[in-house]
Amino acid sequence: MMHSRLSEALRLLLAVATIATGLSCAASTPGVRMLTSSDSIVSATDTIPGAPDEIVLTLGEAELSGTVTNETDSTAVNGPKASAYDVWEPRETEFNPDPTRAVWMSALFPGLGQLYNRRYWKLPIVIGAYMGLGYATSWNNGMLNDYTRAYRDIMDNDPGTNSYMNFFPPTTKEEDLDRKWLTNILQSRKNFYRRNRDLCIIAMVGVYLVAMVDAYVDASLSHFDISPDLSMDVSPALFQDGRGVKPSVGLVWALNF
Repeated sequence: MMHSRLSEALRLLLAVATIATGLSCAASTPGVRMLTSSDSIVSATDTIPGAPDEIVLTLGEAELSGTVTNETDSTAVNGPKASAYDVWEPRETEFNPDPTRAVWMSALFPGLGQLYNRRYWKLPIVIGAYMGLGYATSWNNGMLNDYTRAYRDIMDNDPGTNSYMNFFPPTTKEEDLDRKWLTNILQSRKNFYRRNRDLCIIAMVGVYLVAMVDAYVDASLSHFDISPDLSMDVSPALFQDGRGVKPSVGLVWALNF
């Protein structure tokens, strides 16, 4: 009885030793791994013994590989995903006019400096002033020429030069006119229209200079802070009066803007 039990125990030990030896050999053989209950038939049949770098894929790994392949294909078709830093955003640039350039452009042509400063509403004012003064200068100059010629004709002794009669109706006779009174009238009118013509020319020069100054100041103060927030600082102070020895006490105030 004892002998039979010992023989059965030895058989069990030999069986366990044989199984352990087989497991160790399978684990040490390259390209071959043990099959578990989760392995599929496909993975078992795809295993090639003797290939050291062979990767054995299970069904779950094949599905994962297919997912990665689909994502790679979509990336190749649609291109790489743009990051937030690669998105172009338009930015508004603040216009900063140059005062010197504005002056030179206004000197080149009146109103051009206002256009450079983007003060378009000032252009009709400058052009209108020049057109009005130009017309006034031309009209006064024409009247001055007429009265100058009439005054010159009445002052000479040639009876054929009587352009001063053009200022009267055709029915007026030269003999009925007071020659001295007419001479004074022609002289005063001549001086009057000369003065108006000269004033118009001076005004045109003034508009030219004012347009240049306006262009320079407008360009210089284009970024001047005109915020309505104002503050006032008030502090006591001593004032030395030259008429007395003792100083005077008062307040000093300052506006900050």
